Formats: sequence, C-alpha cells, structure tokens
Amino acid sequence: MRNLPSIGEERAPHWLDRLASLWPGRIALTHPDSDTHFTYVELKRRADAVAGSLAQRGVNAGDRVAAVMYNGVEMVDLFFACGRLGAIFVPLNWRLSDRELQFILDDVEPRIVVSEPELFDVSRSCSGKAPLVGFADLAGELDAASLDMKQTMENAVPRMGQPWLILYTGGTTGTPKGAVLTHGSIAWNAINTNVSWGLSERDVGPCFTPMFHTGGWNVFTLPLLMLGGRVVLPRKFDAAQAIAIVESERPTILFMVPTMFQLVAEEPDFESADFSSLRWVISGGAPLPEPIAARWRSKVSIFKQGYGLTEVGPNNFATPDEEAGKRPGTVGRLTYFAHARIVDISGHDVPTGERGELLLAGPHMCAGYWDQPQATADAIKDGWFHTGDIARCDDDEFYYIVDRKKDMIITGGENVYPTEVETVVYEHTSVREVAVVGVPHSVWGEEVVAVVALKPGCRVTEDELREHTRKGLARYKVPKRFIIVDDLPKSSAGKIVRAEARRLI
Repeated sequence: MRNLPSIGEERAPHWLDRLASLWPGRIALTHPDSDTHFTYVELKRRADAVAGSLAQRGVNAGDRVAAVMYNGVEMVDLFFACGRLGAIFVPLNWRLSDRELQFILDDVEPRIVVSEPELFDVSRSCSGKAPLVGFADLAGELDAASLDMKQTMENAVPRMGQPWLILYTGGTTGTPKGAVLTHGSIAWNAINTNVSWGLSERDVGPCFTPMFHTGGWNVFTLPLLMLGGRVVLPRKFDAAQAIAIVESERPTILFMVPTMFQLVAEEPDFESADFSSLRWVISGGAPLPEPIAARWRSKVSIFKQGYGLTEVGPNNFATPDEEAGKRPGTVGRLTYFAHARIVDISGHDVPTGERGELLLAGPHMCAGYWDQPQATADAIKDGWFHTGDIARCDDDEFYYIVDRKKDMIITGGENVYPTEVETVVYEHTSVREVAVVGVPHSVWGEEVVAVVALKPGCRVTEDELREHTRKGLARYKVPKRFIIVDDLPKSSAGKIVRAEARRLI
C-alpha cells in the first residue's frame, strides 16, 4: 500500500481512447454551421493526427500550444491532441487587442500558435518567437491511419496532476493571470457536474460560450463527452441561430450567460419557438435580471442560476429540479466533491445565514496561476480558494451569491477589471486621475464607465478618450461613457474611492 501513487501522480486516461472504445459510432459533436457530425471514433482519429503533427513540429510534454480560433471541432482536436502529448493547451481570446494578446503570449511562451484564416491578422501581429501555423496545414500534414503513435505514447504519459489547459482571466493588478487546469481538475469537474446535475448519455447540449472561457469547456462540453452525450458547437454565438439550433437539434439542456438570454429573448421568433426538448436551463457568469428570467420561465419548465469561476470548477453548486424556482436567487447546494466555507474578514466561519467571503476547495480546483507564485499564494491558502465573492448559506444548505468583494465588472458575461482599464486610460497625456466602475445596464448587466479628472489646462473629449482606449483594450472593456470631473474622491490615505466615484455618474 505504501507504494501507491498520490492522486496527482496517477496516470491520466486518454479520454478519446476510452470514449471511442465505449461508444465508437455514437455522435459526439455536431457542427451546425456546416451541418456535419463527428462520432467518437472520428474525434479520436482527428486528435491523433493533430497530436502527431504537433509532435513532428517539436511539441513535447509540458510545452504550451496557443490557439487563436473560433469555436469548432478544430478546438476540440487541439485540446485532446495536447492531452495526448502531455502538452498544455492555451486558447486565447480573439477579442483582445494586440497589446493584450502579446502580454499573454510573452507570459505563456508557447511552442506554437495555431490560428485560422479569419484570425491570421490578429495572430500574426502577436505570435512573436513562436511559429504561426494554420490549423488546416497542421491537420493535413499527417493521416491518422498511417500514424504510428506507439512511440509518442510511450514518451508522453500525462499524470492527473499535470497541466492540460491554461485559461487566462483578468487581473486586479491590471494584467491577466493564467489559471492552470490539470488533467485531474478537469476530470473531477466533469464528474462533479455529471453526478450532481444528473446528466446522462442521452443529453444533448449546445455550446454557445467561447472556448477561451471555462464555460466553453467545463460547463457542458467535457462533462457531456465523458458520458457519451452529444455537443452542438457553432462557431460563434448568434441569437437567431441559437433559436434555430434549439428547434432543430432538440437539446435537452442549455447554458448561456445573461446577455445571451436577453438577446435570444429579444428575437422576434422567441415567443413562438419550440423549446419543449429542454428539460432544464441554467444561467451563469453574472446575476440574471429578473425580467429576463421571468420571460424564460414562461418558455421552459425549469430555469436555474449557477455560480462558478475559472479557478474552481466552474460547477460548484447544483439545484435539484424540484427546488428550482422555489428559492429565488439561490445557486444551489454543493456539488458532490466540492467544499465551501463562508468566512469573515478574520477568516473565521460565519454563522448560518450570515454573509461572508466564499472559499471553495475540492479536486476540481486549479493548480494555481501560470508563473505567478505570489498571486497563487494570495488566492489559495491552506487548500482553500478565496473567491472574493460574498455569499450566504441558509438552513437547508442552499447558497446565495449576494455581492462581490472585488471591484470586478461583468459586462455581457465578460469579466472586466477596473485597474486594467485604468492603466490604459492613464496613458493618455491629458488624464490626471481615473476611476473605472460598473453601473447597471439593461442588456449587458453592467456597463463600464470611467470617471476622469484632467490635468490643469488640458481639454479632451469623450470620443478622444474612447479612441485612445480602443488601441489598448478589447472592445468590451472600453468604457461606454467617460465622465469628466474636477477631482476624484479620495480616502484619508489618499487613495481614490471607486464607490464614491460611482456617485458622480
């Protein structure tokens, strides 16, 4: 017994080997844009071919493979190919500015950057030292049927504790952080989800969220594939297409972020659409405004609110079907292998019903942040991840997210950190001080607003400030409004107080 490996040292399964063996002819993935379908055996063959091509290009265990691509079977190929080799997949947000992408690529130092024709211009300007390869070239170099993977497999035996996926999140310090998800954390999230959400091989789920976010991989896609279910994967989200997919593909479950729910509900065909195949629907990424939730409850039998984060899960809670709608605002009870505490400012557990910071733990937690030991140590203490979110738990063990400790802004399901935006605004020569805050918005949940004080004698218009920030930020991070004031409110220590600045809007 003493020679048994720890959980992190155990061999990680090659997912598609097992899945192709269990359900060879079952459809795993549907591409609605091209009306094509891929069985589990076909996914395995594709991933093996891509793995061989990556290996020929010098990708070894531990190397990073970055991708600037839309959703599609190609992203799934790269993910499983990296898992096959023990390499680390890094899908990048194609909405980011060149500057933001360059920071991430410098941080992660990929062996190779993979892209597609529509995004070559974005990728080429940032790839730097890493060679840029088109996915079509990568996949076309080898035939899976003639590829001898035996030697490759012998040299690459991933362990459960080894990194498989790095997903970059915004940073309160103004720079993004790469959350490192291991073979183990990804598998345990899928197990948590399947056991606690009651998924089965009969379920069909569309993936409308981008695969540079955890929602694209870990809400439905990987849990469903683990079970032998079917994933419907359009390239990008479109509200009208989303309705068409639900009607034609007959999914049984649906996840979207609040902005997507609103945009779909605003479509002319929403009221007449046939959503009868959906056994339940779940919203996540931000609080869903009640008027939108009410419209969806009139269309589907069960509507739920979820909560998670890239670093832990993200699927930490589950609401039983019979409880959905009975407890407004709840995100549910803990999933099977998740653990939670709610603590006060001193780190002590608060009594049931009281508010405090939510801490999470479990085998589905990330290994930390890529090459940022201090940020990792600040977030993970004694095995608990400090979410920065304020929560409470009732007597029946249902959890509620009631506020955010941090100043993060969630707009259209995207996380925006004020310091990151402020750093760019400050670079304008006329800006003396700035505070970036989020204010409620009927469509996007929140909109980004910058309160700006100018240097003496300087003049600048909102349009000039907006144009300036567009050069250094993704479009969704650019403030929708700039409020010019004489001075910003400060604390006794001289720090700008964002909460007070919000009152100036």
